[in-house]
Amino acid sequence: MTQIGTVFLVGAGPGDPGLITVKGMDALRRADVVVYDRLAAPELLQEARKDAELIDAGKQPQKHRLSQETINESIVQKALEGKMVVRLKGGDPFVFGRGGEEALACREAGVPFVVVPGVSSAIAVPAYAGVPVTHRGVTAGFTVFSAHEDPDEAVQVDYGALARAGTLVALMGVAHLQKIAEQLMAAGMDGATPALCIEWGTTDKQRVVEGTLATLAQLATEANVQPPAITVIGKVVELRSVLNWFGASSP
Repeated sequence: MTQIGTVFLVGAGPGDPGLITVKGMDALRRADVVVYDRLAAPELLQEARKDAELIDAGKQPQKHRLSQETINESIVQKALEGKMVVRLKGGDPFVFGRGGEEALACREAGVPFVVVPGVSSAIAVPAYAGVPVTHRGVTAGFTVFSAHEDPDEAVQVDYGALARAGTLVALMGVAHLQKIAEQLMAAGMDGATPALCIEWGTTDKQRVVEGTLATLAQLATEANVQPPAITVIGKVVELRSVLNWFGASSP
């Protein structure tokens, strides 16, 4: 009888290949199968064994190579064949990475799994743009939310609560910036609140568009900002003028 393999849900970090954890790299180098996302740095695949099976599960907006259901089935099936599977995911697997769904699929199939947390884009991408998500005397906290809303989802974004929070970090949904701004301003947030968009953060393709809550959507459109992009809203954005260290320029 074939021994069941283990699935490792590995966070690859936000784009810079140097940000993967030591534990994540160790798992990647030992894996029989690597199922990878498009936001995982391509350079990381060079660390896989030469005989490892590589499966592209990359997802682009409105264009998925594999559905989530197919990905779940694939990692489970490979593990049931006795293989060590690494599910290589951008950022952290449990921060809007659907890693929880994949872990549940493994649990339901009786497949053992290990979660290897990754550096989340929610903090790393702003940091590479010179923006600390918290700063003494400016804000005592930050809130991360998905800006890619699905009207069929049971849980929706509470813009009223967000408008009263500290720093806001919006993942995904760059196409919805105008709606986000309108909802936040309608909930009482000042349109003059500093805000910026970071495209392909932590990579050599990083671009930053800076404005205010009221102007950012238009500026991002004019600059043709495309996914993956992260939006940061709050007074901490003002610190970029002195803390920008990565050499990213505004278009």
